[in-house]
Amino acid sequence: MSVSTNEKKLRKLESFKRLINLGLTAGCIALEIAAFAYNWLTNFQFSVVEQLRNFWFKGHLLEIAIYGIILFFFSQMYGGMRLGYLKNSEIIFSQIVATIMANVLIYGELSVMAFQLFVPKVFLMMMAEQAAIIIVYLNVANKVYRSIFPPRKLLLIHGDRPVDNICSKFESRSDKYVITGMLHVSEGFEKLCSSITKAYEAGECNAVVLGDISVEERSPLLKFCYGRSIRVYLLPKITDVILAGAEELHVFDSPMLLTREYSLTVEQRFCKRLIDIICAVVLLVITSPIMLLTALAVKLYDGGPVLYKQVRCTRNMRKFYIMKFRSMRPDAEQDGVARLAQKGDDRITPVGKFIRKCRIDELPQLFNILRGDMSFIGPRPERPEIIEQYLEVMPEFAFRTKVRAGLAGFAQVYGKYNTSPYDKLKLDLTYIENYSVWLDIKLMMLTIKVLFWPDSTEGVETEQITALREERRLKEQADQSGKEI
Repeated sequence: MSVSTNEKKLRKLESFKRLINLGLTAGCIALEIAAFAYNWLTNFQFSVVEQLRNFWFKGHLLEIAIYGIILFFFSQMYGGMRLGYLKNSEIIFSQIVATIMANVLIYGELSVMAFQLFVPKVFLMMMAEQAAIIIVYLNVANKVYRSIFPPRKLLLIHGDRPVDNICSKFESRSDKYVITGMLHVSEGFEKLCSSITKAYEAGECNAVVLGDISVEERSPLLKFCYGRSIRVYLLPKITDVILAGAEELHVFDSPMLLTREYSLTVEQRFCKRLIDIICAVVLLVITSPIMLLTALAVKLYDGGPVLYKQVRCTRNMRKFYIMKFRSMRPDAEQDGVARLAQKGDDRITPVGKFIRKCRIDELPQLFNILRGDMSFIGPRPERPEIIEQYLEVMPEFAFRTKVRAGLAGFAQVYGKYNTSPYDKLKLDLTYIENYSVWLDIKLMMLTIKVLFWPDSTEGVETEQITALREERRLKEQADQSGKEI
């Protein structure tokens, strides 16, 4: 298969893409470390105890190296090193959050060394310097990266479902993707392969997107692209997500995948519960002043109840009362109909808008965690009425209840408030099937970033349930033809 000259150049660059990414992001981290080194050598060490004024040279290098390691760790965790993968604004925000976390940790270390709270003024000045470095450097680095790697040209192969949702997701990252063509799967395997080959050789596409097509239609196309080294973006099915977390076995001479009947082992459940109790107690102590002020604000605004209790479902569909600070009018659901919060919902009070934006309304759920109704990390608990609506469309939605419900989860960190229920299910199953104690700790730390990112607090669209019912119609059609959608 012949490939255009430009495409050959892009493929050569692709092999160095990771190195270029690391080189550009390493420059930002290096400049931040240099800012710390300068402040350490000129200000910080003289603000610590007398003994450190004659700190030996290797000791200075050790302190700077410790800061560099901490900054690198948080940068990688929060996505500050994902240049070219995240939006420019998001990568700048991620790196600033990572820098704040690193500075807080090193501030604690220096306070211990000084036997008192370290002078915050010099740290705030350094943080301002580093923020300026991040904003200027990453804007320039992103432009350099985009000039080297232009948006990837995609050929979308889709089924009968509307393609607007898929297209809008790719269009939201026009700096990274551009859909240059679309083909309907009904054109047949031979014609699709011919069209893919022609578009690839002409440089009209350099990747294929396999959208809402059945497994039977998808498999031969995936093999065809794989055999010709053509990049494929695939929208996974529920079974794909389950198998992605399966355990590999080599008992026989054929590879095997094992999906267990239980999600968490006894040791994992013990560690998870222990972390929940310790963290809930610590956070209750720390946030008690905030909770008191919030309770006063909610009560003084309209005189209604401070807390809002609502029936939700946790592990094995067990019902419990979730607690939140009330963010809506007292008569928000006086008709008894369960409704998700929508964009611009007029039932939300001014106080409610603020506490929802900052996620303060969720703090009373720390008591739910202590009681064992919830965990810190897990699928967000849904109302029984909402679950029934979702189960009508996709019975697999019940898979989310294989573990205890959580204050935050995979869907909240990597999705948004208005992410579709089907996509939330796939995200939550990814967490369930790949659970580890470290994953819980990582998601807890990533939740800090989500708290301040606006996309995560949007309301759902009013058409969401209607769209799900259309999904059900298509699913019934697929079941009749014996295909998995």
